[in-house]
Amino acid sequence: MRILHLLNHTNRLNGHVHAAVDLACEQKRQGHDVCIASGGGDFDRLLAANQVATRHLDHERKPLTVLRSLLAFRGHVKEWKPDVIHAHMMTSAVLAYPICKLSGLPLITTVHNEFEKSAILMGLGTRVIAVSESVRRSMQKRGVSADKLRVVLNGTIGAARFANRSTMPADLAKPSIVFVGGLHPRKGLPDLLAAFNTIHGDHPAARLYVIGGGPMENDYRALAAESGGGEAITFVGAIDDPYPYMLAADIFVLPSLADPAPLVISEAREARCAIIGTHVDGIPQLLEFGEAGLLVPPGAPDVLAATLEDLLAEPDTLETWKQRSQMRLETLTIERVARETSNVYRSAMAQPELSLTASQTG
Repeated sequence: MRILHLLNHTNRLNGHVHAAVDLACEQKRQGHDVCIASGGGDFDRLLAANQVATRHLDHERKPLTVLRSLLAFRGHVKEWKPDVIHAHMMTSAVLAYPICKLSGLPLITTVHNEFEKSAILMGLGTRVIAVSESVRRSMQKRGVSADKLRVVLNGTIGAARFANRSTMPADLAKPSIVFVGGLHPRKGLPDLLAAFNTIHGDHPAARLYVIGGGPMENDYRALAAESGGGEAITFVGAIDDPYPYMLAADIFVLPSLADPAPLVISEAREARCAIIGTHVDGIPQLLEFGEAGLLVPPGAPDVLAATLEDLLAEPDTLETWKQRSQMRLETLTIERVARETSNVYRSAMAQPELSLTASQTG
């Protein structure tokens, strides 16, 4: 199969880029011909090393740029001759839609950021991939036909991005609690800071490591400094690979207020952390609905504090939840993601009206 992916860039900044790059590399490994058209970025070298072709396509949202990009993309389609086109963000879907209509090609869209109002435009796809069951339900409520929607749960285990990563745990104080995520309100870090402040008096040896950067970093640093446990909180900043921190962590916490299907849960489970996540969006599904990790309500730092207290006070309970994070890890592999995505492609390619259009234009 010849597959052409569209995304805005290939920089390390966003989870949807990581997911698309992982998928493209795995599809190539599984024997497909794969190309990514984007604005380019950090992962272009990795893509080349994995024999994934790249083409430049500007995604800037200006009228003249969009027109030029439409013409450029039409040229890429004629040159690459894909069997299917896969768009990963709203601008990509808008650029791809008219070209797919003209060429008779199926358009697959993936809803990575369902919380954005513009996500409804992903309904332009012949098939619309939701990255969790929660996202599927939300998109259907917003008017996307159930016939179009397919769920392919995110997973990262075995991804090409991690081929040469370090498996040496970071040197962390014990017991250690780790957060990995963007420092913006959606990730709920203030709730974790408040919870840590609550339990730190009873567990003065505990340390919290905050990994990530973002627009709220200075505010969150100030909030941590004002708390009673501020000296026990380390802001590591944004780093290329937080996996050594997860390998060393006793507890991984993701206190998100909204999160369609965070890739970091897959990594934390692979690293054998005891995991606490909020009961929002795709997090429960990634944690086997509470079997592979503890679920707490979003925006409830008191409940989060009590859950942390239970784990820190009982070493046997902590070890049990580390072991439980390992159940059914095969559901979180990139191999499974690529295989299920190929099934979505085939269902779209078999759609009768597309076959008719292709024969008329071919």
